[in-house]
Amino acid sequence: MNPEMVSPDYTDETENPKLLEPSNGDTKLLLPQQLSTDSPNAQWQQYGERIATFLRDLPTYVMRFFEENKGPLGGIGLIVLALVTVKVILALVDAIDDIPLVAPTLELIGLGYGIWFVYRYLLQASSRQELSEEIKTLKERVLGTKS
Repeated sequence: MNPEMVSPDYTDETENPKLLEPSNGDTKLLLPQQLSTDSPNAQWQQYGERIATFLRDLPTYVMRFFEENKGPLGGIGLIVLALVTVKVILALVDAIDDIPLVAPTLELIGLGYGIWFVYRYLLQASSRQELSEEIKTLKERVLGTKS
Protein backbone atom coordinates (compact mmCIF):
# COMPACT_ATOMS: atom_id res chain seq x y z
CA MET A 1 0.00 0.00 0.00
CA ASN A 2 1.28 3.42 -0.93
CA PRO A 3 1.94 5.62 2.17
CA GLU A 4 0.98 8.73 0.20
CA MET A 5 -2.64 7.45 -0.22
CA VAL A 6 -3.37 7.29 3.54
CA SER A 7 -5.19 10.40 4.70
CA PRO A 8 -3.60 12.03 7.75
CA ASP A 9 -7.06 13.27 8.90
CA TYR A 10 -8.46 9.75 9.26
CA THR A 11 -9.39 8.76 12.82
CA ASP A 12 -11.02 5.59 14.02
CA GLU A 13 -14.16 6.44 16.02
CA THR A 14 -14.07 3.15 17.90
CA GLU A 15 -10.83 4.22 19.60
CA ASN A 16 -12.61 6.95 21.57
CA PRO A 17 -15.74 5.51 23.31
CA LYS A 18 -16.85 8.95 24.55
CA LEU A 19 -17.71 9.90 20.96
CA LEU A 20 -20.13 7.01 20.79
CA GLU A 21 -22.35 7.93 23.75
CA PRO A 22 -24.58 11.03 23.98
CA SER A 23 -23.15 13.49 26.48
CA ASN A 24 -26.46 14.82 27.86
CA GLY A 25 -28.14 11.45 28.56
CA ASP A 26 -30.64 11.65 25.65
CA THR A 27 -32.37 8.45 24.65
CA LYS A 28 -32.20 9.21 20.94
CA LEU A 29 -31.50 6.51 18.40
CA LEU A 30 -27.84 6.05 17.65
CA LEU A 31 -26.58 5.54 14.14
CA PRO A 32 -24.98 2.16 13.34
CA GLN A 33 -21.51 3.63 13.46
CA GLN A 34 -22.32 5.13 16.89
CA LEU A 35 -23.31 1.83 18.53
CA SER A 36 -20.73 0.64 21.03
CA THR A 37 -20.78 -3.13 20.86
CA ASP A 38 -18.18 -5.78 21.11
CA SER A 39 -19.62 -8.22 18.59
CA PRO A 40 -21.92 -8.13 15.56
CA ASN A 41 -24.46 -10.33 17.38
CA ALA A 42 -24.83 -7.78 20.16
CA GLN A 43 -25.30 -5.07 17.56
CA TRP A 44 -28.10 -7.05 15.88
CA GLN A 45 -29.63 -7.69 19.29
CA GLN A 46 -29.73 -3.95 19.92
CA TYR A 47 -31.43 -3.42 16.56
CA GLY A 48 -33.97 -6.08 17.46
CA GLU A 49 -34.65 -4.47 20.84
CA ARG A 50 -35.19 -1.06 19.25
CA ILE A 51 -37.54 -2.51 16.63
CA ALA A 52 -39.47 -4.43 19.30
CA THR A 53 -39.79 -1.29 21.44
CA PHE A 54 -41.02 0.72 18.45
CA LEU A 55 -43.56 -1.93 17.48
CA ARG A 56 -44.74 -2.23 21.08
CA ASP A 57 -45.31 1.55 21.33
CA LEU A 58 -46.76 1.92 17.80
CA PRO A 59 -50.44 1.64 18.85
CA THR A 60 -49.86 4.38 21.44
CA TYR A 61 -48.30 6.65 18.83
CA VAL A 62 -51.15 6.02 16.38
CA MET A 63 -53.85 6.63 19.01
CA ARG A 64 -52.20 9.87 20.11
CA PHE A 65 -51.95 11.03 16.49
CA PHE A 66 -55.66 10.37 15.84
CA GLU A 67 -56.68 12.06 19.11
CA GLU A 68 -54.66 15.18 18.31
CA ASN A 69 -55.90 15.39 14.70
CA LYS A 70 -59.50 14.23 15.06
CA GLY A 71 -61.09 17.30 13.39
CA PRO A 72 -58.93 17.56 10.27
CA LEU A 73 -58.90 13.79 9.76
CA GLY A 74 -62.69 13.69 9.97
CA GLY A 75 -63.00 16.41 7.35
CA ILE A 76 -60.54 14.70 5.04
CA GLY A 77 -62.38 11.41 5.59
CA LEU A 78 -65.71 12.99 4.60
CA ILE A 79 -64.19 14.52 1.47
CA VAL A 80 -62.67 11.18 0.45
CA LEU A 81 -65.98 9.42 1.18
CA ALA A 82 -67.87 11.94 -0.96
CA LEU A 83 -65.43 11.49 -3.85
CA VAL A 84 -65.69 7.70 -3.65
CA THR A 85 -69.50 7.93 -3.57
CA VAL A 86 -69.57 10.15 -6.65
CA LYS A 87 -67.22 7.78 -8.48
CA VAL A 88 -69.42 4.76 -7.64
CA ILE A 89 -72.61 6.54 -8.71
CA LEU A 90 -71.03 7.63 -11.99
CA ALA A 91 -69.83 4.07 -12.61
CA LEU A 92 -73.35 2.71 -11.96
CA VAL A 93 -74.93 5.25 -14.30
CA ASP A 94 -72.37 4.42 -16.97
CA ALA A 95 -73.03 0.68 -16.52
CA ILE A 96 -76.80 1.21 -16.83
CA ASP A 97 -76.25 3.42 -19.87
CA ASP A 98 -74.36 0.59 -21.60
CA ILE A 99 -77.35 -1.78 -21.39
CA PRO A 100 -79.09 -1.87 -24.80
CA LEU A 101 -82.44 -0.05 -25.04
CA VAL A 102 -82.28 1.26 -21.46
CA ALA A 103 -80.84 4.69 -22.33
CA PRO A 104 -83.39 5.44 -25.09
CA THR A 105 -86.23 4.16 -22.86
CA LEU A 106 -85.18 6.43 -20.00
CA GLU A 107 -84.92 9.37 -22.43
CA LEU A 108 -88.48 8.72 -23.62
CA ILE A 109 -89.73 8.52 -20.03
CA GLY A 110 -88.04 11.85 -19.24
CA LEU A 111 -89.47 13.49 -22.36
CA GLY A 112 -92.98 12.21 -21.51
CA TYR A 113 -92.74 13.50 -17.94
CA GLY A 114 -91.51 16.90 -19.17
CA ILE A 115 -94.47 17.19 -21.56
CA TRP A 116 -96.91 16.18 -18.80
CA PHE A 117 -95.40 18.74 -16.37
CA VAL A 118 -95.73 21.58 -18.90
CA TYR A 119 -99.32 20.59 -19.70
CA ARG A 120 -100.28 20.15 -16.01
CA TYR A 121 -98.61 23.16 -14.38
CA LEU A 122 -97.39 25.73 -16.93
CA LEU A 123 -100.05 26.23 -19.62
CA GLN A 124 -102.77 27.89 -17.51
CA ALA A 125 -102.41 30.73 -15.00
CA SER A 126 -104.43 28.90 -12.31
CA SER A 127 -102.19 25.84 -12.50
CA ARG A 128 -99.07 28.05 -12.33
CA GLN A 129 -100.47 29.64 -9.15
CA GLU A 130 -101.17 26.16 -7.75
CA LEU A 131 -97.55 25.16 -8.49
CA SER A 132 -96.32 28.34 -6.76
CA GLU A 133 -98.37 27.48 -3.65
CA GLU A 134 -97.01 23.92 -3.61
CA ILE A 135 -93.45 25.24 -3.85
CA LYS A 136 -94.07 27.67 -0.96
CA THR A 137 -95.57 24.89 1.17
CA LEU A 138 -92.62 22.61 0.45
CA LYS A 139 -90.20 25.43 1.26
CA GLU A 140 -91.93 26.07 4.61
CA ARG A 141 -91.79 22.37 5.48
CA VAL A 142 -88.11 22.06 4.62
CA LEU A 143 -86.87 25.35 6.10
CA GLY A 144 -89.34 25.48 8.98
CA THR A 145 -90.09 29.17 8.48
CA LYS A 146 -93.20 30.87 7.19
CA SER A 147 -92.61 33.78 4.87
